[in-house]
Amino acid sequence: MGNELEHRKVAFLVANEGIEQVELTEPWAAVERAGGVPVLVAPEAGMVQAYHHLDAADTFPVDRTTAELDPREFVGVVLPGGVANPDQLRMDAPAVEFVRDWVRAGHGVAAICHGPWTLVEAGVVRGRTLTSWPSLQTDIRNAGGEWIDAEVHVDENIVTSRKPDDLPAFCSAMVKLFEAAITTPPAEAALPG
Repeated sequence: MGNELEHRKVAFLVANEGIEQVELTEPWAAVERAGGVPVLVAPEAGMVQAYHHLDAADTFPVDRTTAELDPREFVGVVLPGGVANPDQLRMDAPAVEFVRDWVRAGHGVAAICHGPWTLVEAGVVRGRTLTSWPSLQTDIRNAGGEWIDAEVHVDENIVTSRKPDDLPAFCSAMVKLFEAAITTPPAEAALPG
């Protein structure tokens, strides 16, 4: 990786607590290695608390709140997992609205583990094929999507993976998706705001 993302910003959309740390830090590092600028976005200003499974890990400073999101600022969105993180995030109206508008406009999103819960809440999985942590398969199917058990899956502008073990494949597919958005961006008219 080098400068595929050309100093473009990528939003890491999380709740203020419950993020699986490695699902935040490894994609974050992949964006930086590709020349991108990761931006941590959460419902509340201050810090977010990450976890190693159920044990508290590190905290990270929030760069922007979900209410302050401007879709014209980003080339991609990452939805890390952890059980509590996406469960809380899907209750944040600005985050859900942003994801709904973002995906419907054709912009790239990468979601891992329980991260697709936010996609389900945003109503953007109907007719799509996704992978995730296995416990989400019923939620994805009930939302009109198809669930598969795969290390990584790309369905148009959505990249999904199952778990931390899938991070190398996930990060590679994520960078390729966001890089493609730079060279062939969706129509600006599709963006809200």
